[in-house]
Amino acid sequence: MSMAKPDAKDKHDLDPQMQKLAAMVYGESSAKDNLDEMYALASVLERQRIARGFPDISTFAAKDKNFSFVVSDGNPRYQKFTRASELEITHNTGMQFAIEAAQNAMSGGSDFSNRAFFWDGADIKEKYKTHAKVRVGIRFSKPEHNIYKIAESTLLVIKHKNIVRVDSSTGKRVLSREEIGRFDHVYESTAAWGGTIFWKLSSEYLQVMKAKEYR
Repeated sequence: MSMAKPDAKDKHDLDPQMQKLAAMVYGESSAKDNLDEMYALASVLERQRIARGFPDISTFAAKDKNFSFVVSDGNPRYQKFTRASELEITHNTGMQFAIEAAQNAMSGGSDFSNRAFFWDGADIKEKYKTHAKVRVGIRFSKPEHNIYKIAESTLLVIKHKNIVRVDSSTGKRVLSREEIGRFDHVYESTAAWGGTIFWKLSSEYLQVMKAKEYR
């Protein structure tokens, strides 16, 4: 994408939160070291942090470990970044990209995820049959988002509410069920860069379930 991107900073120029975000972005991104992918990941992480009400990315990583696992699961790329010297980072293009992406996200820069709140890497293909998103329904808003050439999935959910009325002829209370909405997929793609597909919750799901867009 032809969007202006800020100059990357060296490790010694980063505050601890920007450095933490850069390490997480590097850990979550694919080995392709794609700049657009990292920009998108950084934007999603920062958006999720704000939506969930955490004051900084370190607190988010520590208290909501189920969103991004790289901090606690021994992710080799995350570990490589956190242990790297300034010289090693300076000579590693992928790490420089991660710093640039973190800087962009924390300054409210260009969002390459297109307002996504979630993402998936190659595991969505490798674990397709048991993958949590696939099991509740995925849809690709554009064919080019389907970088792993997987099938879309649907699971029809119809939500009802109970209605109690009084029968005018008998005076008795009558219980009936009325449909209030339905959806057949929960996740809808917003972008795909490098080895990552980005997602948002479908508008139908949000409306029917009265859900929060970041959960």
